[in-house]
Amino acid sequence: MACVDRYNMPLSTDSDTAAQHYRTGVDLLLSLWTGVAQTLDEAIAADPDFAMAYAARARFHAVRTEIDEAKAKIAKATQLVQINGTARERSHIQVLSHVINGEPAKALANALQHLDQWPLDILIMSLPLGAFGLFAFSGRADHDKARVELCERHARHFPENDWWFLTYRGWAHGENGDVALGRALTERSLELRRHNVNAVHALAHVLHEAGANDEAGDVIRDWLPGYDRSGTLHNHIAWHGALIALERGDLETALGLYAEHIAPEVATGLPINVISDTSSFLWRLQAYGHAVPAGMWQSAARYASKHFQQPGFAFADFHMALLAAATGDQRSLEQRAGILAELVSEGTLKAGPVVPALCHAVMAFADGRFRDCARILEPVAHEVVRIGGSGAQREIVQDTLLVSLMRAGESQKARALLDQRLHRRPSVRDSRWLTALTQG
Repeated sequence: MACVDRYNMPLSTDSDTAAQHYRTGVDLLLSLWTGVAQTLDEAIAADPDFAMAYAARARFHAVRTEIDEAKAKIAKATQLVQINGTARERSHIQVLSHVINGEPAKALANALQHLDQWPLDILIMSLPLGAFGLFAFSGRADHDKARVELCERHARHFPENDWWFLTYRGWAHGENGDVALGRALTERSLELRRHNVNAVHALAHVLHEAGANDEAGDVIRDWLPGYDRSGTLHNHIAWHGALIALERGDLETALGLYAEHIAPEVATGLPINVISDTSSFLWRLQAYGHAVPAGMWQSAARYASKHFQQPGFAFADFHMALLAAATGDQRSLEQRAGILAELVSEGTLKAGPVVPALCHAVMAFADGRFRDCARILEPVAHEVVRIGGSGAQREIVQDTLLVSLMRAGESQKARALLDQRLHRRPSVRDSRWLTALTQG
């Protein structure tokens, strides 16, 4: 069993070709670059009994929300690893099986135990990390801190210039408030492997947290043309660019990026990204006082109607609520909020009561009941972190609260909130709003 992965951990295959395709495929998977499926399929073809290749392929099916295919591949991996796998491989596949079969709590607990024994198993290390990882969607209020602690606990095991670990260690620190360290690490990761969408994604988030939006815009403008439109995060990286343009008041560029890369008619990404990107961009556009071009809300809502109809996934619930509120679908929004409240009462919605509260708040905002919206959001604003995602994605809630306070005539509260935001990071829009409030 001379075949090994990138970190010299044994792989249960006698095929050098299969091992090479596996190593390349995992790197493509963890950088979300194109060619993942083909490369891992080649690993399986080279050794049809290679359990780890089936497991990695299952993981990519899951990333692409191809759930039936993911379950079939992980079942095959589970069967094969019992015949010829190592203890590390059996544990690896068990963790992935929990993820794919909808057992996130077990997956997180098992992943952390696994990493205590095999910290260089990067496919497992990747699962708790990132804005959509097991920590982010755990319902915990401290998931940003938890990611930093996980990275720092195992940092000594990784080579200094490991492009993958630099990406996620930097992103974790940036989201948790250390933007200087986060920027240094994510910039280095992108230097080491330019064909790494997760690195440019992480850097965009860190630059957002640093208030360096113009620099983030330059990075995205330079990098995005080299990333094929079929790439998993192509439309989401463009979303970052559109928000940057919107921040500086460049409506033409923002809408151009939306139409070319983000709108449901052209987006190639995952449903969760398409729904969250379209709904949050259009909501910001409207909240900032711009007219949403005719048909855009309806197009986004039609796309979303095919997904996430069952409440209980807090991050998706919030963005589905934005769409329902903006299109006047009060009935479906009230139904979603009611079911979410029941899940809270049962103790099965880990993100807690903030989720149904958000549903009621966005409906109040869409109805022009700004004082009601602020009244709902003020006491739960500190709990919004529980829905997961990134700081940049969740900022829309605070934007909604801020605009509600301004439109409700609560100038003193609005100024206090703007002071807090500007103290945390520079913002062209917040500066304009604060000036307007001060002069008004």
